[in-house]
Amino acid sequence: MINDKVFKALSDANRRKIIDLLKKREMTAGEIAGNFNISKPTISEHLKTLKNADLIESEKNGQYITYFLNTSVLEDFLSYMITIFGKKENDDEK
Repeated sequence: MINDKVFKALSDANRRKIIDLLKKREMTAGEIAGNFNISKPTISEHLKTLKNADLIESEKNGQYITYFLNTSVLEDFLSYMITIFGKKENDDEK
């Protein structure tokens, strides 16, 4: 079963945009913040929420922290969504 934290994390448009950015490549918090017109502390809170939901991970490189997707949690989420919204029971009858 998917953790409720994943649904909460994905409920915000800014957090979905962060995930979209990280689909393309790993990024630092500063690089991520450069794509938004919101404060860096707000970006940090979004990153914290995404990390708490295990949707992203981070790695410290010198003085920078690089963020990247945790693809296994995203795959589990997509699989769950397909199970819910995918095949309907009466699709077998067609």
